[in-house]
Amino acid sequence: MSDHAASGSKKPTLTYADAGVSIDAGNAFVDRIKSAVSSTTRPEVIGGLGGFGGLFAANFSHMKEPVLVSSTDGVGTKLLLLQKHNRPHVAGIDAVAMCVNDIAAQAAEPLFFLDYLATGRLEGETLAGVVEGIAEACRVCECSLIGGETAEMPGMYAPGHYDIGGFSVGIVDRAKIVDGSTIADGDVMLGLASNGAHSNGFSLVRKLIETGKADLDNDVLSDGSKAVDGVLAPTRLYVPAVKAMLKAGIEVHGYSHITGGGMFDNIERILPEGLAATVDISSWPVPPVFDYLLSFADVARNERYRTFNMGIGFVVILSEDLADQAEAVLKGTGETVYRIGHIHKQAVEPVTLVG
Repeated sequence: MSDHAASGSKKPTLTYADAGVSIDAGNAFVDRIKSAVSSTTRPEVIGGLGGFGGLFAANFSHMKEPVLVSSTDGVGTKLLLLQKHNRPHVAGIDAVAMCVNDIAAQAAEPLFFLDYLATGRLEGETLAGVVEGIAEACRVCECSLIGGETAEMPGMYAPGHYDIGGFSVGIVDRAKIVDGSTIADGDVMLGLASNGAHSNGFSLVRKLIETGKADLDNDVLSDGSKAVDGVLAPTRLYVPAVKAMLKAGIEVHGYSHITGGGMFDNIERILPEGLAATVDISSWPVPPVFDYLLSFADVARNERYRTFNMGIGFVVILSEDLADQAEAVLKGTGETVYRIGHIHKQAVEPVTLVG
């Protein structure tokens, strides 16, 4: 028998809270976000928060051959800056945008969204801000926030840090899927303006800020706006624009969401074999935020356009004779539209920048 046992001393009493996890705080957090979640409800949603799974009564009788489209993504290392500058709302918007924009790129309508939030210690005010950002983006896209998970994991995350993953499911009639297969020689490319860096290339963004010893809170961009607002602007939501194109019945040959890989990879991935794209980078103004960030180091042109969107967040490819009509529809949804290039037979590279 050990001396400890022989002495009759008691074992320490421990609770989950002693280990760093508060069930009461978790329940309070769920109560806090109920109104944000309910604000996104569509008629197909059954029940509310609290079930083991989100219920969605699918009714696609208006479609001949409905196809589900799914997407998942995160916000990346932009989260480090969002946490430093206390902008959880933007993190929520970005988590939705990165998923639903991908769904929209196949001409699908997002139906519902789920989030996974992980943190070391549940800070209700901060994480509620994330969920409220998610809800705002879902309302814009008419997409229901149907459920989520908040995981409190002390020891996994540094104090004040959290991570977020987004998951979305959408629907499209099979005959209306846009996958790039109908892109043809002579098609034109319409570029929809971005809000800035969106959620891509932030490892380089952070390196540029570090290299230039930038002060985001006090620096000012060339247009007079605060640097922190430009660098941390939320990802633009392109779902309303795609919905308007569908409603107008405009035949689109290809959509591209310009994310990681920039103008090069995201256009190449939808081009049919034997076709290439020439992009005129002088056809749109580079947003001041990129001029600011890229002033801190020498980054080669192709590296810039492969890492960042450089001002174009979404591309629409279609026949030249439909370009004017499409431009009018897109502008009607609030988009800023530029004619940024054309499709032709491939000679050398699949995507070439000129201008």
